[in-house]
Amino acid sequence: MSYLLNTEQDKKEMLARIGVRSVEDLFADIPAEVRLRRPLKIPAAMDELELTRLVEGLAAANQSAGEKVCFLGGGSYDHFIPAVVDTVAGRGEFYTAYTPYQAEASQGSLQAFFEFQTMVCQLAGMDVSNASLYEAGSGLAEAVLMAMSVTGRDGKILVAETVHPEYRKTLETCLANLPPKVETLPTPLGKLSVDALAGKLDDTVCCLVVQHPNFFGSLEEVEKLTQQVQASGALMILVYDPISLGLLKNPGSYGVDIALAEGQCLGNPMNYGGPYLGLLSCKQAFVRKMPGRLVGETLDRNGKRCWVLTMQTREQHIRREKATSNICTNQGLMALRASAYMAALGPAGLKETAEHCYQKAHYAADLLTRVAGVSLAFNAPFFKEFTLELPCCPRRLLEALLDDGFLGGLPLARWYPAMGKRLLVTVTEKRSRGEIDGFAAAFASAVQSAKAAAPSYSTTCK
Repeated sequence: MSYLLNTEQDKKEMLARIGVRSVEDLFADIPAEVRLRRPLKIPAAMDELELTRLVEGLAAANQSAGEKVCFLGGGSYDHFIPAVVDTVAGRGEFYTAYTPYQAEASQGSLQAFFEFQTMVCQLAGMDVSNASLYEAGSGLAEAVLMAMSVTGRDGKILVAETVHPEYRKTLETCLANLPPKVETLPTPLGKLSVDALAGKLDDTVCCLVVQHPNFFGSLEEVEKLTQQVQASGALMILVYDPISLGLLKNPGSYGVDIALAEGQCLGNPMNYGGPYLGLLSCKQAFVRKMPGRLVGETLDRNGKRCWVLTMQTREQHIRREKATSNICTNQGLMALRASAYMAALGPAGLKETAEHCYQKAHYAADLLTRVAGVSLAFNAPFFKEFTLELPCCPRRLLEALLDDGFLGGLPLARWYPAMGKRLLVTVTEKRSRGEIDGFAAAFASAVQSAKAAAPSYSTTCK
């Protein structure tokens, strides 16, 4: 990339070519009251050494999960990433590759996506997978649109309150100008009640969306819910945690129609929230309704194994107005990392990772609930995340824990205002016994400090 600037003459020529008199004319459609009328508050020009020092100083102000002992979760997890993942993904032919418009010329990328699809199907126990989506939130919207196309129903979309709140917000945004009404089903006990669902199902319901393990960490009664939903003619969409499938049943075992997951936990760093990737798989009967790209295997004219884009159900290709989705690419590099991760661990490694998460999470929950006034918020089985009921404000607690070197969890009031004293804690395989013990000790001390400071922090729990 050239570092040459545009000269004043360059700017004049460009403005003349597009037929405007000034740069101001380019912004004529932006209301004057919202336009910036002052110079940007940025430092004066610096040489490269000075600029490097400034940027390093700004970066040092951040406190990343790699610098603290991390108990954060809620869709972004601090799992161990084997070195082979970075090595494979760091190869120039992969990290510079873009989405394959001239597909057959990109055999290496296509093979990688084909292997990714194969492993996602094996992991989820489903028939077919696409080559990935942006992330789980937009993936959920795509899954629901797919369900609408399959069922021909556009009355109601039922979503459990225990589904990630940001996924639900994305879904509501994508359906804002479409007929279906999104109805959130309350889950006061931390999971969706099978009995409560019965009265909600009728011939206008397109699908039910459930997350397992759910946002609070609890396990849902997926099999019973699936049977009930499918008996009504609707589809079952399950959001799952890929790591949990080392221990728990996979979506295919429950008979769900569409399975969706956030793939960040498969070899991708937390990255301050992205880029991530969405894993989408379904039953074979719905393959022609699936969004995005599907890579298939065939033979070339010489009888050699090769790969092609089997389906390109996008408006930019031949489908036009018949396209299943307007998603314009897949998260190829993140999908490649997920492929390398799954191949490196294999079934045995995934099971071992899941067992570590399960055992360490339960060990931590036992220690934390020994602190006076602290209890589990829900009486439900959990995998690697659990929700605590606190006797104090979570914000004050987390501030104290941060000073001690711990990223202590997520306060749920951010998404659930009524849960002002609840905290979501996650324990992955990376956490050692010593780290968990140290966290428990710091937690006990922080609870006492937060309780003592309660009057001055009473409003921050809302």
